[in-house]
Amino acid sequence: MSETLGDTPGPRQGILKRFGYLLGAHWFREALQAAFLIALARSSAAAYGQFMLAAGIGQILLFAAEFGLNQHLATLLARRQGYPSSILLQVSALKAGLLGLAWLAMAGFMAWQGYAPDLRLVVFIIATSMGLEALASSFFVTCQVLGRQDVEGRIRGAGAGLGFGYGLVSLFMGAPVVALALYKAVETAALLGSSAAAVARRVRLRGSLRGLTAFWSTWKGGATYTLMAVTSILYNKVNLFFVQSFAGSEGVARYSATWQIVDGLTCLVTGMLLGRVMFPLLLRLKQSDEPRFLDLARGSARWLLALSLPVMFVLFAESDRIILLVFGPKFTDSVWMQRWLVPTMAAAFMHNLAGYLMICLKRQKTLLAFYVLGLVFNLACCRLLIPGSPLQGAVLAMLLTKFFVALFTVSYAQAKIGLLTARSLVRLAAAAALGAALYFLGRAALFREAAEVLAVLPALWLAWKWRPDSLAPA
Repeated sequence: MSETLGDTPGPRQGILKRFGYLLGAHWFREALQAAFLIALARSSAAAYGQFMLAAGIGQILLFAAEFGLNQHLATLLARRQGYPSSILLQVSALKAGLLGLAWLAMAGFMAWQGYAPDLRLVVFIIATSMGLEALASSFFVTCQVLGRQDVEGRIRGAGAGLGFGYGLVSLFMGAPVVALALYKAVETAALLGSSAAAVARRVRLRGSLRGLTAFWSTWKGGATYTLMAVTSILYNKVNLFFVQSFAGSEGVARYSATWQIVDGLTCLVTGMLLGRVMFPLLLRLKQSDEPRFLDLARGSARWLLALSLPVMFVLFAESDRIILLVFGPKFTDSVWMQRWLVPTMAAAFMHNLAGYLMICLKRQKTLLAFYVLGLVFNLACCRLLIPGSPLQGAVLAMLLTKFFVALFTVSYAQAKIGLLTARSLVRLAAAAALGAALYFLGRAALFREAAEVLAVLPALWLAWKWRPDSLAPA
């Protein structure tokens, strides 16, 4: 690729440092988002439920237009199949077309569901703004392939500051719900403007018209990824629609309160570390250094499992404090829901790693079949479990679906590359057993917080020993 975004990072900038740039921007955004959503939830649980429903639909639009094609874009850039500007133009044009189709489907869905006019307007504003982020993300994928996560971090941080700054000020001033919903439009406009300016400064457009003649070829190559994205987001979000039907906005608010925490932490690893840092690196290693590719894949699997143990334990043990402190006493149902949902984190870590490895192995069609099975399974679970007990049914359906899909993807990766070894699993089990023993001894002799710290030390030690920077080139 002769077109670049500037100098690539130095040799000392490894996986965790690149992750640090994205993590810093993410934490900044999450802190602002948490402040905004907590204030909104305390002000009006119904408005909070509307925003969560709108965000769920918006994520479907975003994933339909973005996530699958972003994976295809990363493979094209990593394999140097044409000028970056030509590839970006083709992929961005496809995203715009898919977003338009998804938007029409969203409008039809809301009409079919009979949403009230004010709810429909909130969904239109937030969901459309989220969908438009797909156009900015093409530039971000280019940053990731070139190792320039620092550029992406700066742009995302600035956009979050503008968007949630507007939202917090508007909430403080007592603005109506529709005006509050414009926070997402402000953030998206900032991302689009900044990424377009960065492309104009750093990439010289070449072969654009010729690139448009390859439109069909690009669509054909990215169609599988797009379908994977749609089925993936549907089986993750369909619970919300069933809860809205059987428990209303209040039920959506209680389910979303805990899922926002569990899924938010999960996405730090699955979306940011795996998707934006390790996946581009695995793609390059698969092309250039097969042994290092296998070492990184296997090492990442054991590291992710070790990392998941202390995270899940803290969320389980501290669920009462976290939920009630953040959302207040109206959300007591969310405490037990969080305890049920924490095991989905380990399943999601391993499933997403296995999924990215299947793409590196050019088995994306098999992965799509697994996603379709997951969607059908979750729809069946929702239909059977949610009508009689909306909250309990939604949580159980999500828990079963996550492990159902992970069973297929992880088993496939295990069969192809030996993802996990018996020795690693034994060491993980020993760390978990030692942590449990330390926890119960600590509870008997010390206080709650000290016991929880002791419980996570063995798994944290393994996670540090197996950290990915010791397995991959910087």
